[in-house]
Amino acid sequence: MAEKEIKGKERYKSGVISYKKMGYWQPDYKPGATDVIAMFRLTPANGVDPEEVAAGVAGESSTATWTVVWTDRLTACEMYRAKCYSCELVPNTGEGTETEAQYFIYIAYDMDLFEGGSIANVTASIIGNVFGMKALKALRLEDMHFPIAYMKTFDGPATGIIVERERMDKFGRPLLGATTKPKLGLSGRNYGRVVYEALKGGLDFVKDEENINSQPFMHWRDRFLYCMEAVNKASAATGEIKGHYLNVTAATVEEMIERAEFAKDLGSIIIMIDLVIGYSSIQSMAKWCRANDMILHLHRAGNSTYSRQKNHGMNFRVICMWMRMAGVDHIHAGTVVGKLEGDPAMIHGFYDVLRETKNEVNLENGIFLEQDWASMNKVMPVASGGIHAGQMHQLLHHLGEDVVLQFGGGTIGHPDGIQAGAIANRVALEVMIQARNEGKDYLAEGPEILQKAAKTCSPLKAALDTWKDITFNYESTDTADFVPTATGSN
Repeated sequence: MAEKEIKGKERYKSGVISYKKMGYWQPDYKPGATDVIAMFRLTPANGVDPEEVAAGVAGESSTATWTVVWTDRLTACEMYRAKCYSCELVPNTGEGTETEAQYFIYIAYDMDLFEGGSIANVTASIIGNVFGMKALKALRLEDMHFPIAYMKTFDGPATGIIVERERMDKFGRPLLGATTKPKLGLSGRNYGRVVYEALKGGLDFVKDEENINSQPFMHWRDRFLYCMEAVNKASAATGEIKGHYLNVTAATVEEMIERAEFAKDLGSIIIMIDLVIGYSSIQSMAKWCRANDMILHLHRAGNSTYSRQKNHGMNFRVICMWMRMAGVDHIHAGTVVGKLEGDPAMIHGFYDVLRETKNEVNLENGIFLEQDWASMNKVMPVASGGIHAGQMHQLLHHLGEDVVLQFGGGTIGHPDGIQAGAIANRVALEVMIQARNEGKDYLAEGPEILQKAAKTCSPLKAALDTWKDITFNYESTDTADFVPTATGSN
């Protein structure tokens, strides 16, 4: 493990030397103000020195290849060479535990290695070939830090939480939404009916599913026309500003822009895209939304293929960082109590990255590196997947008020109909916000508060009776490595 960097003529002699000797392992290095930092969880292959593998990750994600190349000397190679400066054993792994040894490794990259304002270029280095190296069993990107100078090359969200609330004229409470069900198969006319009933009942938004684009049973243009008719009728009936996330995801960016233009012509205030369209396409659509005063909703479709497992892939919190930089206004970020993966501490970390102006190190929530967001607009997190009115006190406690709470099945599956489902959710939210504002312990008293409201609101009573015993209490696959420990001073 004590191999040192070779310098001078010996460093550039033809042949193969270790990554550590090439200079990619520098334990004495102190990151500079213009360094991008990536923090990985590394599982080395059996019998391989973890520091050598860590140096290899640094090398192969910056300037190295498997052998010495003299053309390094034509560059400012010592500056451009990424530097792994820390390799620490992950708590509760290795000898004496049930988990093989894993290591947290910290790598610094000079900012000049990356094109300004390009998520695609960042990812080509940071999550490129290194994940396929034979010298490692598994690799997971856990966190990143970007210097303010680099952060300023990104526009960030065009709308942001504050302006979105002003456009919606909704303050002091979470926004309410629902996803149209069933996901696939409805005609355009019936789809529009679902949207109208949900908005008329008190929701602020209704949303397309991630996989509803333009299928034989419903062409995208028909869906847009019926949905906007529903939005306008519901707005007129309630006197409130309403919206529907029109999913413009398509095969090409050109087709997506065509659909977005049509949504704008119909008067929509928001469009939707899926994460699977790719980083460059996301930034292209964010740029269009900025130019056209449109809120941009991002569904995280596909993320769990690489973010859910604890030892390989990437932490969803990094996706949250990249998407804030890319310029989305909404992103699905977990519910804590719903049907999808979400440890409470991890979810809090996701929300902090999306909503804070500066993230301090918070190991309990999985934040290993501080991040100053350089006045970048905030992203509105969206909580969606298996939530219902009976959980309103928990949702408010865990997620706060700057969030969209989306009750799809919890609205459309109501025994008395869609509008009744929306009324139940709106009433549950209003009484919980009132309890919070009155200083009540709404988390502890939440079930009692809801039951009291249900005495004068039959839709809420029906919702509580239908879903009172429904929970999704499964063990999370992605949990914090560090937890608070009680001490005598506590």
